[in-house]
Amino acid sequence: AAPRALNVNVGVLGHIDSGKTALARALSTTGSTAAFDRAPQSRARGITLDLGFSCLRTALPPRLGPGPGELQFTLVDCPGHASLIRTIIGGAQIIDLMMLVIDVTKGMQTQSAECLVIGQIACQKMVVVLNKIDLLPEGKRQSAIEKMTKKMQKTLENTKFCGCPIVAVAAKPGGPEAPESENPIGVSELIEVLKSQVYLPSRDPSGHFLMAVDHCFSIKGQGTVMTGTILSGSVSLGDNVEIPALKVTKKVKSMQMFHTPVTYAMQGDRVGICVTQFDPKLLERGLICTPESLHTIHAAIISLKKIQYFRGPLQTKAKFHITVGHETVMGRVMFFSPAPADFTAEIEENVFDFEKDYLYQEEYLSKDSNSSEENKENDQAEVQLPRQQWALLEFEKPVTCPKLCLVIGSKLDTDIHANTCRLAFHGVLLQGMEDKNYVETFLPKLKVYKLKHKEGQVERAMDDYSVIGRSLFKKETNIQIFVGLKVKLSTGEEGIIDGGFGQSGKFKIRIPDGLKPDTKMLLNVASKKKSKAGKGDTAKEDESSKNDSAQPVTISLLFKRYVFDMQKKMIQS
Repeated sequence: AAPRALNVNVGVLGHIDSGKTALARALSTTGSTAAFDRAPQSRARGITLDLGFSCLRTALPPRLGPGPGELQFTLVDCPGHASLIRTIIGGAQIIDLMMLVIDVTKGMQTQSAECLVIGQIACQKMVVVLNKIDLLPEGKRQSAIEKMTKKMQKTLENTKFCGCPIVAVAAKPGGPEAPESENPIGVSELIEVLKSQVYLPSRDPSGHFLMAVDHCFSIKGQGTVMTGTILSGSVSLGDNVEIPALKVTKKVKSMQMFHTPVTYAMQGDRVGICVTQFDPKLLERGLICTPESLHTIHAAIISLKKIQYFRGPLQTKAKFHITVGHETVMGRVMFFSPAPADFTAEIEENVFDFEKDYLYQEEYLSKDSNSSEENKENDQAEVQLPRQQWALLEFEKPVTCPKLCLVIGSKLDTDIHANTCRLAFHGVLLQGMEDKNYVETFLPKLKVYKLKHKEGQVERAMDDYSVIGRSLFKKETNIQIFVGLKVKLSTGEEGIIDGGFGQSGKFKIRIPDGLKPDTKMLLNVASKKKSKAGKGDTAKEDESSKNDSAQPVTISLLFKRYVFDMQKKMIQS
């Protein structure tokens, strides 16, 4: 048997017109079906519209295994147009090594920065390629390259790619119009660098089969072929695979890897799978999988982290473009954190604990979020940030995705020419909600609470063990539901709401330990002033109550309410 090729997926990312496609073409020897601007709309615009794939084969470096083996780089040419970032995110999940292509005459551009962000989320290693060095005048070429190399090293300093190789090339000297005879500069050196960066990707054949299909076409008399990259699990001849988008299951009739028939393929492999005929137009791209292993969900709980380059806060109730699996849909978010007592507790990864209580947040807590601004004013220099935060995502239309998968939130409607990162957060899907009526059937299990704080005033004492309060409730409030809740007076006494008093929203509070003498004096003074004023006309009464309200005794009611509790119960610890 021929030695198995080790397949390594190299993402070619970069700003539009940095020369990604030309570089992929210069590197590759074997074209794969989706390669090189095949799409007609892409050729017309001269840009890559879909993830193009092509490959390059070379001998397996000895450190990666004994014997003569083949190392195959599958080059995933990711589109650079800002509006096509969805596609890049789709490709990022299968990338082992990233090449960030930079136009040496321009340096970092908006999308180069976004590619860097995606790389940090999705990939372990990177090589920076400074392209188009043929545009630099020969005398100054070396110093210009050195200058840009230093600049790139500085940019990468605070990322996980700090110290990664930086290689200068000219993929297509003379530009697109130049004759094919012009040889690329620096490409063979780049191939050596790529080989030096290769590691044995951790591939796992266990788990459900899931494949990202990027091309689909039919062959007369054979069936329909889907080409793509296996994201997880493995597939064998004769297996049944489900096409969730079409709600059908098909049998695998034959498989090929780079024009060679195979009977088995696993995670990370690039493969063509032939199944019984269906209309290929129905599935240009999408996912296929082990039957019933994907779920279609209307909402999800995710754990998440904010992307540091995103400007501005992440606010609850805001809408984001959410990329899950291979789909991007609009979704609304609600952020929540551990209860304050658990801010520093260790949290198990990739599971969500429904037994715990969580605190509702108006926005994702970060060093620069609003809630921490207030604390600065209160002289709390060190804002406590929780170890982990979560969000509830509610999708505008259902999404089909694996049970645990990468989630990216972005603001793709931001002006594409604005020089700003549009990727806002990334996270892991922990729990999907398949029931359309999840608000009734599922959300009540999610114990996210808000802390509520109401304030009122003591109107007068009735006797030593009870007072009448006002301004805590609106007139129309049903006070009955508050009966039995604990309150605290600003003078220190604890009380219990006993019931309504009269019709105007006033209420009676029982003070089990009795009023303190000082409190009685305070209340006496206040009510004496009132009764004095009462003898005159009513206009004066308003004035005098304004004057004496400088030192009223206030009533404070604290409780928590679970956001998804249909009964809206008020809970006090």
